[in-house]
Amino acid sequence: MMKLLLKSEDLAKLVLSYLGSLYLGYDWWLYFALLLVPDIGMVGYLVSSRVGAFTYNLLHHQGIAIAVGISGFYLGHETLQFAGLLLFGHSAMDRALGYGLKFTDSFKHTHIGWIGPEAKQELQKG
Repeated sequence: MMKLLLKSEDLAKLVLSYLGSLYLGYDWWLYFALLLVPDIGMVGYLVSSRVGAFTYNLLHHQGIAIAVGISGFYLGHETLQFAGLLLFGHSAMDRALGYGLKFTDSFKHTHIGWIGPEAKQELQKG
């Protein structure tokens, strides 16, 4: 029941960020066209697991997304506001789907738990 509650909360964050982009006057399709851009942070995994976790987490941290959006608000820069909304919505979508911030030992080890076959192994242990 708790997982469903948390996933619904993250879905609400995603909807809120989308509505925020509409409020800013962006076309409805642009948000969805750019929604996966924050996954560019996975490129760091080509260097190492440590670098990959850092770059991925940098673009998926909701606090950073909020800071980007607020800085855009204070600077009167709508593109930064939109970027903050997009980062926030993307991370909320990922968390609703069961993906989280990464530990440095493995891409599949997240703050939510293991993803993929590792998740089944962890459930069997516990």
